[in-house]
Amino acid sequence: MSLVSCHSSHSPKSKTAAEILGNPNFQAICYSGYRQNTREITPTLEQVKEDLSILSAMNIKIIRTYNVHLPEVEVILKAITALQKEQPEFEMYVMLGAWIDCKNAWTNQPVDHFQESERNEKEIAEAVRLTQLYPDIIKIIAVGNEAMVKWATSYYVQPEVILKWVNHLQALKKSGKLPKELWITSSDNFASWGGGTPDYHTNALNELIKAVDYISVHTYPMHDTHYNPAFWGILEEEQSLSEKQQIEKAMLRARDYAINQVEAVQKYMQSIGVEKTIHIGETGWATSCHHFYGKNGSKATDEYKSAIYYKMITKWCDQNKMSCFYFEAFDESWKDAQHPEGSENHFGLINLQSEAKYALWDMVDKGIFKGLTRDGKPITKTFGGNESELLKNVQLPAKLHQATLTQ
Repeated sequence: MSLVSCHSSHSPKSKTAAEILGNPNFQAICYSGYRQNTREITPTLEQVKEDLSILSAMNIKIIRTYNVHLPEVEVILKAITALQKEQPEFEMYVMLGAWIDCKNAWTNQPVDHFQESERNEKEIAEAVRLTQLYPDIIKIIAVGNEAMVKWATSYYVQPEVILKWVNHLQALKKSGKLPKELWITSSDNFASWGGGTPDYHTNALNELIKAVDYISVHTYPMHDTHYNPAFWGILEEEQSLSEKQQIEKAMLRARDYAINQVEAVQKYMQSIGVEKTIHIGETGWATSCHHFYGKNGSKATDEYKSAIYYKMITKWCDQNKMSCFYFEAFDESWKDAQHPEGSENHFGLINLQSEAKYALWDMVDKGIFKGLTRDGKPITKTFGGNESELLKNVQLPAKLHQATLTQ
């Protein structure tokens, strides 16, 4: 007998991961509802219901979460259940993240990247418990978030650790303890999936690629406007174009940079004889930054460029039947609490004042958010809807020489 239990009676309209991933009618996004500069204040059930109603109005039907060791994720699952009861047509699914760390991560002890945290077992067990309770909502479990990429120096683990827990979850599916249609993956940087340098090309990674149900890739050209800026800037032959056209050209190169990283993962996967679906587990473009990406850095972050990237990458994903878990739905100030203008606080499509950023102004105009509020405030436009005021914050990237671009 199956040990999978429903939190409520089985919904006949509940769809599988195979049906919703890559389906343009089921848009995806990364979601967390924290309003304060700490995660110690969990959003309430009503706050999360407000958020999910806003996302549903945007045709978003799949949300991605990151961990199960904090109470927020269960509030999200309860909120979805409540909305389904209140609105029979409401439909929302979850890609449930299980956070994975190495030994001594986030402590004052030396981290050991070759041993895993004792907590990982509890995190996976809780992900299993929640999936058994909410099988009609949780359709994907992601083992780890950027848990293998070596620049995550605070906590990264070896691929063997991710493989171990993916295999564990796949075994639970086979034994009937998890739904057989549940998809298991890990959500990580393109380099971690073999799309970067050869030091990632290990036997354990190859086995992991074979073990997951699909590959969830992260790509952030915005970050590389600082770290690897060969693609970023205005070409000499573009100097005669209008400033808007110059920015459009730069953003098109940024989009293509992201596409190239996804295709590099596909190429590596195929080189080891595997053919599996790839979806973008995370990509985004911050709208403000006080440091590397702002006016004192690569001049990448503002609402205008962010809107262009959002529309370009989601359009490409829709055309290629690829889900894009865009990062992220709402701004969150806890991510860089010490620096209010830190870029990590400003990836949302909607800010903490319940204002839709430029990427969503057209939705406001169409009345998509009519009657919806966040913390009691209606969804309005940033800059009071004044595009000329918004454009005052937009800066041109530096001139980019053709020789640099082709290196």
